[in-house]
Amino acid sequence: MAYGDGVMKALTTMLVANRGEIAVRVMRTAKAMGMKTVAVYSEADANAQHVREADQSVCIGPAAVAESYLGIEAILDAAQRTGADCIHPGYGFLSENQVFASACEAHGIEFIGPPNGAIEVMGDKARAKRAMIEAGVPCVPGYQGDDQSLVTLVAEAKSVGLPVMVKAAAGGGGRGMRLVHEASELESAIGLAQSEAQNAFGSSELIIEKAVVRPRHVEIQVFADKAGNTVYLGERDCSIQRRHQKVVEESPCPVMTSQLREAMGTAAVEAAKAVGYVGAGTVEFLLDEAGEFYFLEMNTRLQVEHPVTEMVTGYDLVEWQIRVARGEDLPAEQADIDLFGHAIEVRLYAEDPSAGFLPSTGPIKLFATPEGEGVRIDSGVETGDEVTPFYDAMVAKLITYGETREDARLKMRSALRDTALFGPLNNRDFLLDVLDRPDFIHGAATTAFIDDNYGDVFLPPAVSSSDLAVAAATQHVLAMEHHHSQSASVNEELLDWVSMGRVTDTRRYDLGEQTYDVSLVPLSVGEYEVTVNDQTHHVRITDMGDSHVITEIDGLAHRYHYHDEAPATLYLSSDNLSMMLADSTRIPPEAQDAAGGGTITAPMHGQLLSIDVAAGEAVQKGQRIAVLEAMKMQHEIIAPGDGCVVEVAASAGKQIGAGDVIMMLELDE
Repeated sequence: MAYGDGVMKALTTMLVANRGEIAVRVMRTAKAMGMKTVAVYSEADANAQHVREADQSVCIGPAAVAESYLGIEAILDAAQRTGADCIHPGYGFLSENQVFASACEAHGIEFIGPPNGAIEVMGDKARAKRAMIEAGVPCVPGYQGDDQSLVTLVAEAKSVGLPVMVKAAAGGGGRGMRLVHEASELESAIGLAQSEAQNAFGSSELIIEKAVVRPRHVEIQVFADKAGNTVYLGERDCSIQRRHQKVVEESPCPVMTSQLREAMGTAAVEAAKAVGYVGAGTVEFLLDEAGEFYFLEMNTRLQVEHPVTEMVTGYDLVEWQIRVARGEDLPAEQADIDLFGHAIEVRLYAEDPSAGFLPSTGPIKLFATPEGEGVRIDSGVETGDEVTPFYDAMVAKLITYGETREDARLKMRSALRDTALFGPLNNRDFLLDVLDRPDFIHGAATTAFIDDNYGDVFLPPAVSSSDLAVAAATQHVLAMEHHHSQSASVNEELLDWVSMGRVTDTRRYDLGEQTYDVSLVPLSVGEYEVTVNDQTHHVRITDMGDSHVITEIDGLAHRYHYHDEAPATLYLSSDNLSMMLADSTRIPPEAQDAAGGGTITAPMHGQLLSIDVAAGEAVQKGQRIAVLEAMKMQHEIIAPGDGCVVEVAASAGKQIGAGDVIMMLELDE
């Protein structure tokens, strides 16, 4: 189907204006379609996977997003230098930036996304909601007016009726969003949302919406071509969220009926047509317990969770985007689109679930993922890469497919058990726990799932004595192999022997406040009696590779991933627990914290936005004392107890490193 002047566009070179897993994923489809690919990267991403996979790459600036991935002129210059005739924005960054889309058009570059007008309307939650009300799409009651004064926003929130959602009009991804239950919290929530929205999107405009209690978050994938054909490709249930960031997604929705799907799909198509939509888009709805649905927002881009739709429809949505951009008709009509089977996606984040899910950074010592039928990994990192503090904390997505929902769930459990991410702390163990919660198993999860089941933190299961026995045996074998490799003409049968007979290896692991003394006695090569405090295990190493070890513990076989940092540290992951173990007998003891818990340090790299107390000021436990922005989110730093501020060591507005001292408190006993 021709468009415009009747000539199809021949797109040959695609620049991907993004990074991480989405850049890698888009490039692979583009290459499969015979296109040349161009990566752009910041100085922090010079050796990133998306750079390694591209045919060409161009540095577009320093690590900071505002100076690189949000730099319109630098990206367009990179396109001109490399001969790129189209740009795929991925998601996030400039993907929903109307100015960028217009600039691409002005430079004769095809923007693989919707028309400028659709981005402009749907990119502003207030305008989008007004447009949807006019189009007859069901909407949540609220305020989306131009008056953004604090007095008006507070008054409108009270008028709507608490609880309310305070949301950035130009936002997405959970940034600039706060749920408010009490009137006394309104001013603080509005201030934080405005600040976060301004920093993330360049606009502090907010909307207020009535909070729908315990809804499901269900979104419809829509697609339109330049000839006006518009279809929907089923739905995705994205209800499991933390701070409005999706964690687990699936298709189809567990409670969907054919009648409800048709109603929601029709409403989504009408929403797209109302703004002259072209390309891939997602219309998001809240679905309440009574089966009523309400328009939430429209994302004018490819979604993070698009793979589950691809798995249950059999269509490559990036391929559809490219074909539509070239001027072709949609590859399928509505009557041709069927959903088959079930798909689940989980997002693997570099974060610490036990510390309120704070982002984690650092080098990746090992990233091991499974292979197999019905398992897909979309990743932007490999072993040896680094998770930096400058970008989103998601490092990969795991997607599984099965004929039934339970098939997909069990495959995901297996895939996660066979995944290891060592280095940055991460949420693998949390995801495994989510999959085994009754509400998830029965398809009953709502947006309240994480709050109901976990609150603000996830505490992993305790390390077992058998895990510690395996750790000690693994470290022992690795040490023996290292010594053997350094020795000349030593028979392997003499390993674990000295002139006095077999050697007993002792280790000590300190985990929190608990100390474990471990003694290992060799019985034969690879076979040991290991005592952990007062519990004794029989451990046999049956197979050891570069990153995995298979053991028999008291007669039962187990598989672990490991990464060794001799002589003291071992990373180890079992079926449901990832751990870093340090043998304190082989490292010098760490100095005691002289401040007795009163030293407040930065939990991660970021910008210190505010310091809310001064030297000499009294503080109470739970009081906000500073705000840190990292990985596009604002994090409140809370006083650990009652006391007094002795010294403020950092300055607001400055970058700060993980572990840097912010202030010193003297805590009451």
